[in-house]
Amino acid sequence: MANYDLTSRIAPHLDRHLVFPLLEFLQERGFYNDDDILKAKIELLSKTNMVDYAMDIHKNLYHTEEVPQEMFNRRTEVVSRLKSLEESAAPLISFLQNPSYVQELKADKQYNVQMLNDRFKIGPEQIEALYQYAKFQFECGNYSAASEFLYQYRALCTNSERSLSVLWGKLAAEILMQNWDEALEELNRLKEIIDSKSFSSPLSQLQNRIWLMHWSLFIFFNHENGRNGIIDLFFQDKYLNAIQTNAHHLLRYVATAVVVNKRKRNMLKELIKVIQQEQHSYKDPITEFIECLYVNYDFEGAQNKLRECEEVILNDPFLGKRIEDGNFATVPLRDEFLENARLFIFETYCRIHQCIDISMLAEKLNMNYDEAERWIMNLVRNSKLEAKIDSVAGTVIMGTNHPNVHEQIIESMKNINMRTYVLAKSILDPAQAAQAAR
Repeated sequence: MANYDLTSRIAPHLDRHLVFPLLEFLQERGFYNDDDILKAKIELLSKTNMVDYAMDIHKNLYHTEEVPQEMFNRRTEVVSRLKSLEESAAPLISFLQNPSYVQELKADKQYNVQMLNDRFKIGPEQIEALYQYAKFQFECGNYSAASEFLYQYRALCTNSERSLSVLWGKLAAEILMQNWDEALEELNRLKEIIDSKSFSSPLSQLQNRIWLMHWSLFIFFNHENGRNGIIDLFFQDKYLNAIQTNAHHLLRYVATAVVVNKRKRNMLKELIKVIQQEQHSYKDPITEFIECLYVNYDFEGAQNKLRECEEVILNDPFLGKRIEDGNFATVPLRDEFLENARLFIFETYCRIHQCIDISMLAEKLNMNYDEAERWIMNLVRNSKLEAKIDSVAGTVIMGTNHPNVHEQIIESMKNINMRTYVLAKSILDPAQAAQAAR
């Protein structure tokens, strides 16, 4: 399953702080040597201000209570810089902590800057210090303070490039605090700016869209409405083009969302088309399952891929979220995916066959006979399929008005033959007439 680990593809599109949850997941799953994960964490931490955390990991990695002197030196620098920034930003922070003063701020940022300067002697230096202080707090791992100060700074920032940077920082902080509602709001706000802003080049805008989709995975697979959100975003033309240009691996996540989302079943046709187009650039068991079932009608292949899909989901940091209930743990998305995938197999198989052997179907659904019979009975009862079960013969008999794929193919071939004949005739008749006229 390590072959299907996408961390190395996803990490370059994330802020380094967002990579930590992925490493934690991989460490928990035991994919890689524990020491290698710890070394990767230290490497990430080396460019942050989370020195105490780095010290703890160093002790754990090398089984010692001693840490290198440069770590102590780095910690001293961080504490000193933090105090300096706090002092520089103190006048503005004091202002923002006064509710009556904050009420005087308006939507007009230029007015706010001028008012602060005229009435409170708070100039551009203090405003810049607030931004640097917020950024420093983020690098220290204090995401709550960073989020608050970035929000306040946003009301005073008049530079569009800096405003975009602030939005990215605010989004990262909300994700790391697992504030999914707030994170979704920031995501939508950032998307609106990315889609409307004039970037220095189309490539820069494309890169921002790719970053946005990668960051959105944290939200969409945790927010209650995320399954709809990822499909709505990723299937927009500009974002789908970005996936097909430089982020093919994101097909895993949009494919999973389509499979588990009954309300977005209408997007399946578009998904199949994209998977076919990109099959030489990216494939994994989830995309191959869909290709086997809907392109090749290879039920045995789909059955084999379904087993692999379960492993991929369990070992993916976005898809394999576990819910603990006492001594019992489950992966809800795994269960939903398998249930819907079996439904896909059943529906497709029924479109081709009118009399289905339950034991054969049980094999294709990775179930035993009794489980398959109960599952089919519930499915027929709940979905109102035109079908009946013959328990004695062990078969499912589909209604005669159920569409048959073989008949559809034969009818399509008839139409193709007729169109080919008409097209050939329209070409040959003028040619023959011209030849006769010579």
